[in-house]
Amino acid sequence: MKKHINIQSCFTAAALSAILLTASCKKDFLNVAPQAQQPATEFWKTSADATKGVNAIYAQLRSWDNVAFNALCIESTGSDEADKGSTPTDATFFNLYDTFTVTSTQGALQGFWTGQYQNINLCNQVLDNIPNITMDATLKSRYLAEAKFVRAYSYFRLVRAYGNVPLRLHVPKDASEYNVPQSDKTAVYAQIEKDLTEAAATLPTSYGATDLGRATKGAALGMLAKVSMYEKKWAEVLALTNQVMGLGYDLFPDFEKGFRTQNENNIESVFEIQAELLVGNADASNSQFSQVQGIAGLMGWGFNTPSAVLAAAFETGDPRRDATILFKGETTPQGDLVPTTVPNDRYNQKSYVPVSMRVSGYNEGAQQNIRVLRFSDVLLMNAEAANELGNSAQALTSLNRVRKRARGTSTTILADVTTTDKAALRTAIYKERQVELAMESDRYFDVIRQGRGVEVFGVKGWKANKNEVWPIPSTEIDQSGGLLVQNPGY
Repeated sequence: MKKHINIQSCFTAAALSAILLTASCKKDFLNVAPQAQQPATEFWKTSADATKGVNAIYAQLRSWDNVAFNALCIESTGSDEADKGSTPTDATFFNLYDTFTVTSTQGALQGFWTGQYQNINLCNQVLDNIPNITMDATLKSRYLAEAKFVRAYSYFRLVRAYGNVPLRLHVPKDASEYNVPQSDKTAVYAQIEKDLTEAAATLPTSYGATDLGRATKGAALGMLAKVSMYEKKWAEVLALTNQVMGLGYDLFPDFEKGFRTQNENNIESVFEIQAELLVGNADASNSQFSQVQGIAGLMGWGFNTPSAVLAAAFETGDPRRDATILFKGETTPQGDLVPTTVPNDRYNQKSYVPVSMRVSGYNEGAQQNIRVLRFSDVLLMNAEAANELGNSAQALTSLNRVRKRARGTSTTILADVTTTDKAALRTAIYKERQVELAMESDRYFDVIRQGRGVEVFGVKGWKANKNEVWPIPSTEIDQSGGLLVQNPGY
């Protein structure tokens, strides 16, 4: 059973042990050698300390709370595209999210909350301490921008999930700063926008091989576009996505192969959480993203499985259906047979790692990066913004670019969308987001921001004016002495 660390402990415990997280990956900037515990007073002195602090931020992003059960409960299970998976009696708490019957005491709520604030704490340590280090000015600015990007990403995940949340922008100096009230979600969004805007102004458009995977200008601009989309700031979304579209990204030619480990950080990747399996360092090979979703009994635990609704959502002949869903009894393009005896009819192919890559003693699929933002998402955001602003020509161009990649050389499937009717084109864009971004933890919050929660999720128990957000973890409210306020309906 995973131990859930309370959020208050994230701010009261000595910070350095978190900073010196063992981070390891084939990307050199994540290769942080194991460290003895170092007094915090001796840290944040050198450029090497700054590097360790920033690298720890990236390492934390692949932690259990960020990518495994807790994140899947909050960001995926409530949608119509995903089922609990595994066996009926295994981890039954997933059902509480699937049926919208979860209460504030359920542990995944706390785990996801804690994971995001741990990320934020690491970012705040960097932002508070690196300015005082004598080091290369350009590198210092870049490190601060990277921390702002990740802090913004974590706050975005929080505000989507919980609404009003505490806004922590510095490491607490003493006990008087541990307990802070929630900020209105508008203030949280404003801070996210500020962090991403400042990050985009500093971050480079690309890196060399040793720094591949760090946040870039495109990642900051793309994330800012996504945040703006949730706020319905369509002019900003259009301008930002147009910028990203001019930075050299493109669609990876083969949709299915784009998710395999050999093609990580490809031309379509705007931001990925980096992961790797390092033989001899199981503790650092810690991502369980693929493991918890892998084919049950073959390459994982079999949770967060594609639903029958998702399987039926694809147009006839759409290759993305078979590239997204592993069906019971099929043989994968990499040669793995999905046995007919597995407990689930479908598994997530986007998180799939071939059995041949399994290494005994390590998490199955620990090599698999987590795709956070892809260029196809940018194109679909561009299409949606253009349509909302009455520019159907640009909307169709961006939308059909995504469809063209999906159909490949076929002339009989996925014909270009041609309608210029605003409502009909909006529906087509929503559908394209559903199938293009399936099983990437976008569908749930997409439907809610579109105002379609009752329409799409009502059959599962979703209720307006309540289920737009999840409950605030009860432990946080208790430890705040009632300073934190529970969301309506919970």
